[in-house]
Amino acid sequence: MPMKFEVTFSKSYRPSGGVAVLLQAANAKEPAGAAVADPEGVLAKAVKVGKFTGKSLSSLDIVAPHGSPADRIVLLGLGGAAELNDHDWLKAGGAVAAKLRSAEKATVFLDAPGIEVSGKAAADFALGMEMNAYAFDSYKTRKPDDEAKSAQRPVKVTIVTGSVIAAKKAFATAQAIGEGVFLARDLVNEPANVLGPVEFAARAKELEKLGVEVEILTEREMKKLGMGALLGVAQGSSRPPRLVVMQWKGGKAKDKPLAFVGKGVVFDTGGISIKPASGMEEMKGDMGGAAAVTGLMHALSARKASVNAVGIIGLVENMPDGSAQRPGDIVTSMSGQTIEVINTDAEGRLVLCDALWYCNDRFKPKAMIDLATLTGAIMVALSNHYAGLFSNDDRLAEELLAAGRTTQERLWRMPLGKEYDKMIDSKFADMKNTGGRHGGSVTAAQFLKRFVKDTPWAHLDIAGTAMGSPTDEINQSWGSGFGVRLLDELVRANYES
Repeated sequence: MPMKFEVTFSKSYRPSGGVAVLLQAANAKEPAGAAVADPEGVLAKAVKVGKFTGKSLSSLDIVAPHGSPADRIVLLGLGGAAELNDHDWLKAGGAVAAKLRSAEKATVFLDAPGIEVSGKAAADFALGMEMNAYAFDSYKTRKPDDEAKSAQRPVKVTIVTGSVIAAKKAFATAQAIGEGVFLARDLVNEPANVLGPVEFAARAKELEKLGVEVEILTEREMKKLGMGALLGVAQGSSRPPRLVVMQWKGGKAKDKPLAFVGKGVVFDTGGISIKPASGMEEMKGDMGGAAAVTGLMHALSARKASVNAVGIIGLVENMPDGSAQRPGDIVTSMSGQTIEVINTDAEGRLVLCDALWYCNDRFKPKAMIDLATLTGAIMVALSNHYAGLFSNDDRLAEELLAAGRTTQERLWRMPLGKEYDKMIDSKFADMKNTGGRHGGSVTAAQFLKRFVKDTPWAHLDIAGTAMGSPTDEINQSWGSGFGVRLLDELVRANYES
């Protein structure tokens, strides 16, 4: 079980045992709480000896300080006071959480001299602690003794700040977003033998407890709708596909919804165009887009966002049995457009094209955003530090880029154009599902663009960021939950009434 925190906010508090955490901006004379936690001035000497300057996320740890009511004092640097943003407070919280692995209780003095700490900053700090503590170890039957003990009781954390009322209110919202991130991480981390399309749909169905309306379309219903592209991917698996439609109606009844569409390939062997064995186990995470959409719908509903939002996820398994589609097959999408399947491992776009068309046709959304672990090519271009952004609408693209800068779930806009569009023309059908190696992420986006008409649309290729991305202060998990905070910020900044 992951470490848990029981967080309370207080205007004043005197530590009695446990850990006292003091925060200090770069080159400030002393940290907040020094007089309370260090009445005999031990800290000042330690700072001098350790040459601590308050550099961002640097730390100093003093065990059993003489004369202190605390058992330990942890000093954490915040860097330049003028440079602090929301993400810096998240990271600071995560860095502190890492210092509390064996603690039973802690007092954090948040109001560092020279820094104005808002209620939101205090809430972000607390959320950063929780995000760092997340761990997925459900299938471990044996754990180290210290982990087993820490799992039995939460660490009691008192955050001392002058913005108590605002912090409590902001933390309720932050926790809702954090729960969405953790749901997305859980879904990506689950093994594919446990989380198939039917099981994933059942997890999404649980959002009804939060007021989300959830419909689950079966294979029979998708056949009636003519979703030949999505069903073609699923036909090689004994596990039936599902299309899940989630609606959160938090805005005005007359307002068109904002739509989010996720690729949910619960496992991707590549089909007949089978992948190499090395690393194939990571393809349990090929539903990272669907996980992010599900996590987002949780976040929006849990914090009662004043927006109408639709989340649609196409859930399939791509397997190579005797019923699997072959390279050279031609399928008919829900739009009526025909697709020559050149490579069965370019399957995600076949799932998304039907889901996008269905979403646009049924809901007439004000904008659509899809998320997909779609191409290895985007990782060649951007590694796993940025997700690729493709869009037919400059305003929507700028809104997403700005949200990414705020949350540090960063996006890089990639091109679309007629030259790339020609690369997916087919001799035998309206289009083919791959344009070859060159510009692979771009031609994949060009393919999807043929299924959105004139609706403002953005495609996020999150192949490098949803799983196996670099760990940091707020994410120690293989499945990162990328996209939940990004899209929640997009909604909050631009679309809530």
